[in-house]
Amino acid sequence: MVADTPASRDRVVDAARALCIVVVTLWHWTLSVNHRTADGSLAMPNPIDAVPGGWLATWVLQIMPVFFLVGGYANLVGRQRAQARGTTAGQFVRGRLRRLLWPTAVWALVWLAGELIAAALPGPHRWMWEWFPGYLTPLWFLGVYGLLIAVVPITASLHDRYGAGVLAALVLLIALGSVANRGAGLAWAGWVTAALVWLFCHQLGYAWRGWELGRRPPAQRLAVAGIGLAGLAGLTVGAGYPLSMVGTTGAESNIFPTNAAIAALAVFQLGLLALITPAAERLLRRPAAWKPVVALNVAALTIFLWHMTAYLVVLWAYEGLGGTLSVEPTAGWWAQRWLWLLAPSAVLAVLAALFLQVEVAARRPRKEAGR
Repeated sequence: MVADTPASRDRVVDAARALCIVVVTLWHWTLSVNHRTADGSLAMPNPIDAVPGGWLATWVLQIMPVFFLVGGYANLVGRQRAQARGTTAGQFVRGRLRRLLWPTAVWALVWLAGELIAAALPGPHRWMWEWFPGYLTPLWFLGVYGLLIAVVPITASLHDRYGAGVLAALVLLIALGSVANRGAGLAWAGWVTAALVWLFCHQLGYAWRGWELGRRPPAQRLAVAGIGLAGLAGLTVGAGYPLSMVGTTGAESNIFPTNAAIAALAVFQLGLLALITPAAERLLRRPAAWKPVVALNVAALTIFLWHMTAYLVVLWAYEGLGGTLSVEPTAGWWAQRWLWLLAPSAVLAVLAALFLQVEVAARRPRKEAGR
């Protein structure tokens, strides 16, 4: 696959997707203070608030916007190729959703079978969502992304016709929703705004592709990052949005429900990606740098779906051997991060060997599906 990579491929987009998978996985494994609560449930708060200035790192490491930027870019490329082959909009959407839903369905069926077996055994049983709802939290991404795929024929056509006008309209709607939510106290407006923010991020991915932002003059790329940074500063310092882009204990979250700060973060991160594109492309031409990116992208959804299963396997083994999870990010907690990096990685490698073929098969094109 490395040897067959066409010269025209935008390797920075693939590298961004691979980076997202790595950051999400390592954050859940090593940078969440996973511990048991009084009733035996598993909580996983972030220790960012315990690190002076730690909130600043989240302006780069909160990579959920990048997932949607990459998704928008890839979906626009896929739609353009599908149109060139004469593939219908419905066929394109079904092909894209198949890639997403098949691996997810297998993951869900395996876990459901395990839950049903555990429930049938003697003794009390607590369902996963009762004692560890955080395990299911990543599913929100799959649901939202699936909905965005379903409307790609519409949103991509709007991008083709109106370009920046679509982004401007979304910014206006996000602003109105924010005022209704934070100013008038309308809770439903917050969730409507959340949907608009992720649509905006996905639409930005179209702009990344359609306007070739990574190849624009440096001043233009810097301007994109500057606009996003100014928006973040204005919303956090001026309008009172939380400084941290990830949820912290006892504080308002920018993610649930997603608010305007995440939209500004997406613009800032897109600007950063555009700024590093020339240097990153040169680096990614080297096989030593490109090979791990290819490998991670082949297994991206498999890693996303199964990384918390790998963590739980290690957790159960750790507790079974008498280990106790720390409630606070103490010095001992930090010193133990190597274990929660290496052990889940080994388990995930086994799970990937078992389930990667599902993702590969789902990606294999059919005659009726757009690529």
